[in-house]
Amino acid sequence: MLLHPNDSIAVIFCAQRTGSDEEAYQSAAAEMSALAAQQPGYLGQDHARSADGLGITVSYWRDDASAKAWRNHPDHALIREQGRGKWYSEYSLHVARVERGYDWQK
Repeated sequence: MLLHPNDSIAVIFCAQRTGSDEEAYQSAAAEMSALAAQQPGYLGQDHARSADGLGITVSYWRDDASAKAWRNHPDHALIREQGRGKWYSEYSLHVARVERGYDWQK
């Protein structure tokens, strides 16, 4: 179960995929997820994608400094530029403070 502590930071990335070079995209996405998980302050992520290529990834961070450090990580910056060049037709990114969270599981 993903931990969403109060006062954590959520980085919400909504992107429309181009469908270009799917294999390279999947490889880069897996690499970035693994790298993010190794960063100080990382708490986890949620992800969803529709059939038409719209994806939403929410990553959770202990604090804003941790989220900014991930944004500025050189490997992440390199992949971000590749995404702008070939994998995304558009995206938006929002940073929010998590006031409270709830989980449920059957």
